[in-house]
Amino acid sequence: MKAAIKDLSQHVGKEVTLEGWLYNRRDSGKIAFLVVRDGTGLCQCVVAKAPETEGFFDTARRLGQETAIRLTGMCRANEKQIGGHEVDVTALEVVGESQDYPITPKPHGIDFLFKNRHLHFRSRRQWHILRVRATVIDEIRSYFNRNGYTLIDTPIFAPAAGEGAQTLFEVDYFGEPVYMAQTGQLYVETACMAFGKVYCFGPTFRAEKSKTRRHLTEFWMVEPEIAYADLDTVVAVAEDFVHSIAQRVLRDHKEDLEFLGRDLSFLESIQKPFARITYDEAVDILHGDKARELLENDLTTKTARIEELNKAITEKEAESTAQGVKQWKKDKLIAEVAEHRDELADLEEEVKNIPHHMELAKNFKWGKDLGGSDETIISRLHERPCFVTHYPRDVKAFYMKKNETDDRLCNNFDLLAPQGYGEIIGGSQREDSYDELMAQINRHELDPADYAWYTDLRKYGSVPHGGFGLGVERTIAWLCGLKHIRETIPFPRMMGRFYP
Repeated sequence: MKAAIKDLSQHVGKEVTLEGWLYNRRDSGKIAFLVVRDGTGLCQCVVAKAPETEGFFDTARRLGQETAIRLTGMCRANEKQIGGHEVDVTALEVVGESQDYPITPKPHGIDFLFKNRHLHFRSRRQWHILRVRATVIDEIRSYFNRNGYTLIDTPIFAPAAGEGAQTLFEVDYFGEPVYMAQTGQLYVETACMAFGKVYCFGPTFRAEKSKTRRHLTEFWMVEPEIAYADLDTVVAVAEDFVHSIAQRVLRDHKEDLEFLGRDLSFLESIQKPFARITYDEAVDILHGDKARELLENDLTTKTARIEELNKAITEKEAESTAQGVKQWKKDKLIAEVAEHRDELADLEEEVKNIPHHMELAKNFKWGKDLGGSDETIISRLHERPCFVTHYPRDVKAFYMKKNETDDRLCNNFDLLAPQGYGEIIGGSQREDSYDELMAQINRHELDPADYAWYTDLRKYGSVPHGGFGLGVERTIAWLCGLKHIRETIPFPRMMGRFYP
């Protein structure tokens, strides 16, 4: 019976056939241990030297990593082995040979792995991350579908900026300049006037010359839009939405998260209500003692960790080159040194930047937008996601509604993920007054002709409305506890990286 590895618990004591790829192999002379993956999990398959395995035993001992194989055998439970089951092999067929597979079990640098991204998927870490991504995307669609939202597909080519014009990718469109979409929001606003509650979901593009761990030039964003909604309504939807995603991932992916080293108790603590502060309160936090103490403690602990790593690297390098050290031990030490060096490089960069971040926080001036380091501080000082509302109008997009009681502010929010992950959502109530919107378009020195279709919405039955955009990759990085956003998307596009 053909079986998936994830379903082996249903086939204990029965003969099964697995179809997959060789993830790893070792042998002890009379027994070959084949760790096989099939896309649903991993299982150790045991080939013992015996008359019934004589026809394929030597083949099993020579299989190359990632060789495609089909094998049959008796399934038995074994909690000590990967996946909790083993198969005693009675038949083996090579479906597709693999020789000199480039991503071996030894450590590899980031550049090498991402040049081989088409193969990198097969590694366990990436397999776990992309499984979580698939569930996040499924929950995004499920949440809005079950809550009465209509999906509206918006164009990739746009005639004008939806966000800052300085981050547009320009494309020659049959002799006319057009731009890769920064957002689907302006288009999905038109649909909310027809359907009431809508969302769009797809790739968006930003030509932002940034190489930070939070930035991609191509990323996925979901953007709901709600008619007859004020800022509080939109915030409430965003809160319930993010809570729903977090609980679904925790429910369905505990084993994946544990493999990635994620603290499950932290994810379990993500409950409503989330924290809420105003922009003014955020400025006070940056100027306050808690922000300074947080960064000072970072400087102390990270400097101490750098010393520990340097010492460990020296000791393990010496041990790995000592006379008589066994090869398996040498390989283990080399792998640990590589991990230490990666951590060391990150820490040295962080320590170098801490004084600058302290200065930025101390001297933050009211009226500026929150930067990445500012968001990191604020989010680390909150145990749950934190809404920051009512930013200065001058640093936000032209379509955000002017606050009713203070015309310096707009009715907007960012949602900051805790533990330093920063912004995962940006949203607002939209300006529903034609005159105010036209004033903002002129104030931002945009061409009104480019937005004539958009301003029409304010002429023909305008209503209060609002929405937000959630960045899928930043959300996945936060939920999985990843340092860099590049691991959260199958083929990352970053400044200087577009292969394969």
